[in-house]
Amino acid sequence: MTGTVRLLALSGSLRTGSFNRRVVDIAAASARAAGADVEAVDLRDFPLPHYDADLERSEGVPERALALKDLFCGADGYLVAAPEYNGSIPGVLKNAFDWISRPGDGETPMTLRAFRGKVAGVMSASPGPWGGIRGLSHLRQILSGMYVLVVAEQLAVPDAASAFAEDGKLKNPAYQGILEIIGRRTAQFARVMKDG
Repeated sequence: MTGTVRLLALSGSLRTGSFNRRVVDIAAASARAAGADVEAVDLRDFPLPHYDADLERSEGVPERALALKDLFCGADGYLVAAPEYNGSIPGVLKNAFDWISRPGDGETPMTLRAFRGKVAGVMSASPGPWGGIRGLSHLRQILSGMYVLVVAEQLAVPDAASAFAEDGKLKNPAYQGILEIIGRRTAQFARVMKDG
């Protein structure tokens, strides 16, 4: 064993009371129970301009993007909840990934320290009947394209406005169980890859 597994838990929704923050919190609690150190990340704390190569060339990578990248580089994996916006993931989440993935000193697009060799668990929640499932396929594709191992299990919680009990858990025990599996599996895979 080479130390504690560190995971980041983030939501692609900035909304106060976000359903996606609530589902990622459930997965994060399960990852903690499996022995991982999980840090919640709020993308509101990392306001970024839209990615623009001309801006990067003239002003460099923004300070907040570098700070977020440092968090990603220091983590062994991620728990990511992403609402579906018009069939895909929110622009704020994709923009964060675009800035974090800018190669730094000694990096190439094939060796990004923030992503390569890391593990992710993905999930979504939506007031609609599909739970955000279309956005999850894009999220999985984006992460995999940056050499992140995305665990097989995923969950899209439909009718999210009425899906949660007063204690914060999901009313549907099967959904609750899947989120707990995602958290646990992400922690386990991160451990294997870190020790491997």
